[in-house]
Amino acid sequence: MDALMGFRVIPGVGKSIAQDLVDLGYRKVTELKGESPDVMYQKLISLRGGHIDRCVLYVFRCAVYYAGNTVHEPELLKWWNWKDKQ
Repeated sequence: MDALMGFRVIPGVGKSIAQDLVDLGYRKVTELKGESPDVMYQKLISLRGGHIDRCVLYVFRCAVYYAGNTVHEPELLKWWNWKDKQ
């Protein structure tokens, strides 16, 4: 399975965010375990040279949670539940 398709098993990760993860250097879901979503987001901003919607950060948070856990709470597999606390 190629990297793009591998990342698409993560809830909330579509073609575009899968490509973002590949562009950041990740090749497997397991490589996301223990990563910092905030650092990933900042690296993506630098890589793209401009504004990246914060919803990408929320999906990164969900993806790192997914990669780091074998049992998942259903509500935590919804990227919008990873929004910044207000």
